[in-house]
Amino acid sequence: MKLGVVLPTFRWTMEEALAKAAACAAAGIDGVFAYDHLFPMNAPERPAFAPFALLARVAHLHPTLMVGPLVARVAMVSPSQLAGEFWTLDMVAPGRVIAGIGTGDALSAKENAAWGLPVASADDRRAAIREVAQHLPDGMPLWIGGGAPATVALARDLGAELNLWNATPQDVAQAASDGPVNFAGPVPEDLGGTLDALESAGATWAICAPNVDIEALSSWRREKTL
Repeated sequence: MKLGVVLPTFRWTMEEALAKAAACAAAGIDGVFAYDHLFPMNAPERPAFAPFALLARVAHLHPTLMVGPLVARVAMVSPSQLAGEFWTLDMVAPGRVIAGIGTGDALSAKENAAWGLPVASADDRRAAIREVAQHLPDGMPLWIGGGAPATVALARDLGAELNLWNATPQDVAQAASDGPVNFAGPVPEDLGGTLDALESAGATWAICAPNVDIEALSSWRREKTL
């Protein structure tokens, strides 16, 4: 099971995110990711970095890291523009980009409203995911954020990996019976035990929130290789 970390992007400067990425690279973590939000949930007064610019910088600095948004929401830009952003990131980090895409939800819809962006129907957003998927670079891994059954069905139809946020190992195991699945979410109290359970459940990746202890992740990896 690969290990990933979400970079801290709800900040006024990039220093902390860049430092976290450097620590991940030094510790042998497999990849780093970035949220796609205009502001943190329910905190419109706070900042948020656009994911693709930050990930391009990180990918340039650390050639061992996989990079990707977690997840890029189709409601923010047109499908052609979103596909173009993945193409551009792939030019910086060929073969190291994961196309994480999602429909967004009722909570993130508040961001659209704050910026005057339309909120398409769930079916239209799923159609936009399909359009983006059809125009990604060949071979780029596609992850789709799990949610409604219709979204999960779309992921499986596209041959995409399912990205589950804050799911239990049992949920991961159930999803893994139908195809590849990965976990992302807050740092669990029992990090090592949860990672063991997720690996046993069939998760391809475990991706932790920005406040995770990088050394603890690295230690878990070292113990698995002994």
